[in-house]
Amino acid sequence: MLRQGARERGRIMRRKQVYSVLLIACALILASGCVASDGGQAVVKPGDTVRVHYTGTLENGTVFDSSAGREPLEFVVGSNAVIPGFDAGVVGMQVGETKTIHVPVDQAYGPHREELVFVADPAEIPGGENLTVGDQVGITLSGGQVLPGRVAGVSPDAVTIDANHHLAGVDLTFTVTLVEIG
Repeated sequence: MLRQGARERGRIMRRKQVYSVLLIACALILASGCVASDGGQAVVKPGDTVRVHYTGTLENGTVFDSSAGREPLEFVVGSNAVIPGFDAGVVGMQVGETKTIHVPVDQAYGPHREELVFVADPAEIPGGENLTVGDQVGITLSGGQVLPGRVAGVSPDAVTIDANHHLAGVDLTFTVTLVEIG
């Protein structure tokens, strides 16, 4: 009878030890933030600081930008640091995951706006006589703000300047690999 009681007490003690270890392990996992509530690996959510490697391509496959050979791009998700479609595209990714994100014009740099294309007299632009198509110029607005523009056309009496982003009006595709959630 005494032996049976001792065995029972031993089993109870072992169970308590196992439960204690499990409780401590669960507390450590939840405190670390490394595991999602569904038991899987953490996923990107708004407010997270992330580091990603990416390659951006146009519809014809031309690469327009890439982090290859550089440090990963770091940004806070939802902070408007990157274009909206890229920002939304990383939400839900896990570290090590690679994903292709298709970004339509309205979630990229917006449509090409004709009101941002204008003609100027070359004499009114410093160095205007030497401008060529593709040159970058600064356009000073009435309030003193400088707007970047690109020379879209040149003639002896006119310079056409396009102040749209060079990727405005274009759908974009990104191949993104999530390196880190900070």
